[in-house]
Amino acid sequence: MSKPLSDHDRRKQISVRGLAGVENVSELKQNFNRHLHFTLVKDRNVATKRDYYFALAHTVRDHLIGRWIRTQQHYYETDPKRVYYISLEFYMGRTLQNTMVNLALENACDEAMYQLGLDMEELEDMEEDAGLGNGGLGRLAACFLDSMASLGLAAYGYGIRYEFGIFNQKIVSGWQVEEADDWLRYGNPWEKARPEYMRPVHFYGRTEHNPEGVRWVDTQVVLALPYDTPVPGYRNNVVNTMRLWSAKAPCEFNLKDFNVGGYIQAVLDRNLAENISRVLYPNDNFFEGKELRLKQEYFVVSATLQDIVRRFKVSKFGSREVARTDFSKLPDKVAIQLNDTHPAMAIPELMRVLVDEEKLLWETAWDICVRTCAYTNHTVLPEALERWPVELFAHLLPRHLEIVYEINRRHLERVAAKYPGDTDRLRRMSLIEEGGQKRINMAHLCIVGSHAVNGVAQIHSDILKATVFKDFYEMEPHKFQNKTNGITPRRWLVMCNPGLAEVIAERIGEDFIRDLDQLRRLQDFVNDEAFIRDVAKVKQENKMKFAVHLEEHYKVKINPNSMFDIQVKRIHEYKRQLLNCLHIITYYNRKCSLPKTRPRMLHWTKMIIRLITAIGDVINNDPVVGDRLKVIFLENYRVTLAEKAIPAADLSEQISTAGTEASGTGNMKFMLNGALTIGTMDGANVEMAEEAREENLFIFGMRVDDVEALDKKGYHAEAYYNHLPELKQAIDQIAGGFFSPKQPDLFKEIVNMLMHHDRFKVFADFEDYIKCQEKVNALYTNPKEWTKKVIYNIAGSGKFSSDRTIAQYAREIWGVEPSMEKLPAPDDKH
Repeated sequence: MSKPLSDHDRRKQISVRGLAGVENVSELKQNFNRHLHFTLVKDRNVATKRDYYFALAHTVRDHLIGRWIRTQQHYYETDPKRVYYISLEFYMGRTLQNTMVNLALENACDEAMYQLGLDMEELEDMEEDAGLGNGGLGRLAACFLDSMASLGLAAYGYGIRYEFGIFNQKIVSGWQVEEADDWLRYGNPWEKARPEYMRPVHFYGRTEHNPEGVRWVDTQVVLALPYDTPVPGYRNNVVNTMRLWSAKAPCEFNLKDFNVGGYIQAVLDRNLAENISRVLYPNDNFFEGKELRLKQEYFVVSATLQDIVRRFKVSKFGSREVARTDFSKLPDKVAIQLNDTHPAMAIPELMRVLVDEEKLLWETAWDICVRTCAYTNHTVLPEALERWPVELFAHLLPRHLEIVYEINRRHLERVAAKYPGDTDRLRRMSLIEEGGQKRINMAHLCIVGSHAVNGVAQIHSDILKATVFKDFYEMEPHKFQNKTNGITPRRWLVMCNPGLAEVIAERIGEDFIRDLDQLRRLQDFVNDEAFIRDVAKVKQENKMKFAVHLEEHYKVKINPNSMFDIQVKRIHEYKRQLLNCLHIITYYNRKCSLPKTRPRMLHWTKMIIRLITAIGDVINNDPVVGDRLKVIFLENYRVTLAEKAIPAADLSEQISTAGTEASGTGNMKFMLNGALTIGTMDGANVEMAEEAREENLFIFGMRVDDVEALDKKGYHAEAYYNHLPELKQAIDQIAGGFFSPKQPDLFKEIVNMLMHHDRFKVFADFEDYIKCQEKVNALYTNPKEWTKKVIYNIAGSGKFSSDRTIAQYAREIWGVEPSMEKLPAPDDKH
């Protein structure tokens, strides 16, 4: 088999990566050497690989600066409506290669490094991932930033600059061990601190009610220091800003009687204030009502709103004089999007600013607030919904509790007027949940305080209206919308799969990168022998490259001709990694002769991981199976590993119980990169089946209606266990210690859960899943027919660009129009 092209060779032949002009290359080399010398204070004799990475990063960043300043000047001059996307997570991954792609610098940089005797890929590997997110929600925010810039929207991402992002995962003796992710240890060349825009954030204290209004007094102050990161659009010279806040203790502390011990202690205690931005909470789809988390949520919201109000008040660039004081215009100039309920405090905080500080009447302020804010819901799982104890609120944010009570009072008055005598409805729709410990339901607060509420896939939005938010939908149906998630084709195709991007560009040109719907035109090539061959060849090269990576990092040798069947998701019962495990065990028990390789990607999480690694230990060391089946748990899965795994996948596992996965975005990434999907009719899988036609996906299992019917009837796992011999065998092996001979009882509680407490009905879909996997195997033995289905999938993936998603948010929620115009380049004198 021919050796895959090195990335250097491949990039040289790829037009979508920009031209390496001679002047361009020599200027880059010059700037690289200048940064090595003046910024890093090194020469070539002592410089390390990391120094070279930093020199290159600074060189590329230089190309952003002029565009960044110009873009912001342009916004001040044209005074557009600005969009503020507030999120507790931005899962950005690496920045260098993405910036080069969006500025068309990649070939020139590649050539410059080559001429300097450096390997571009090695330098790119020195960059730390910015892992400021758990999974889908945080990565969605990152894709949205890319699309907002590429569509020329005056948009800002606002979040927290966590000192420690999502933990680094190590697998030790089959168990997960977490390590702190010290991603800033060597510095971050992409950020710029902005101490001049530092903002005070208040906590605790008490309220004073006077005839002139309400004052929040005796508070503790924490300073919010902003760090700005440039967000370049795709080749349109637009560079937007992601602003992340870092917590700083104020300098002044009152020591009534000065003594050295007290002073030292006071300085040491500064850490307590700064802990707010220390670490990302690693909970996803699970609510844990911790005070530090509520502090983080209010911290980002308070600092951001101060910024929003300041920017609203000044209209002309370079001027800090107050120019606008009429807040009735705020909704015409500002759109605030809440990424889930985590930034829900924006609603009471905006009310506090307008009523207490700007002295507006409540009714006027409320109208402004509702017209400005919009809320995206990301989950229907009850355990994920944020419900903060009133007691904690009263202690930490006393003024905001009063405001929430007043919002609720007026809201319930409106409900009572519309549905007289319906006390049960009042109870269901209240922002305050009574009974036991009183709690504030943050989703209810978001719905009441926003003009638009959206789910993230059609089925999810429909479920919201029919179940969780039914009462609210009945009362205000005009608020509810759907915005199906999307992914940026820049990172998730051009950057991570250059071979496929080039094969597509050869057939339909390069415009698809900005208008992914153009992929539809690939349907014309579904029977084109040369195209089928090219698509299959790129997949094979990606698999070979990933196989080398797996051998290097996991010491497992896999056959690149086998099927790469990949499930990458956060571990959660509803995502049903256990269903996948049962399938693997069943295949193992059949000692199937079909070639299949399966790379896979907190107590409960740890048990599931331990089971996967245990199954791998048995199967991977069984000489009878050989290389026909391998099970690999991909350790420390993150954006950068996804960029390697997804282009290499043949089969994508999207097997959540119907009605539980809001959308999914990994499913879209696999589809765009030429994997086929085995999945349930859940989340965006439903729309993927519509776009690529259902016969081109492997759909199995219960639909939402079937799940509901089974709930009514009662789900009895034992019935399936007794009825299906292969299921029984697999469960008995797990329970009996076949995969843990030294600790036969190790997985007892997993078995107990599956048999008696499984909300997600793994056994109910087992039989259909196994049959569906047999269809997968049958098709895989016919590479040509397999690749035809792949082409249908790629051709149908245009809808799932985040450009489409953002254009819909812009027109239907934010009231702004996307633009495909380019801004003039910094060296353009016009």
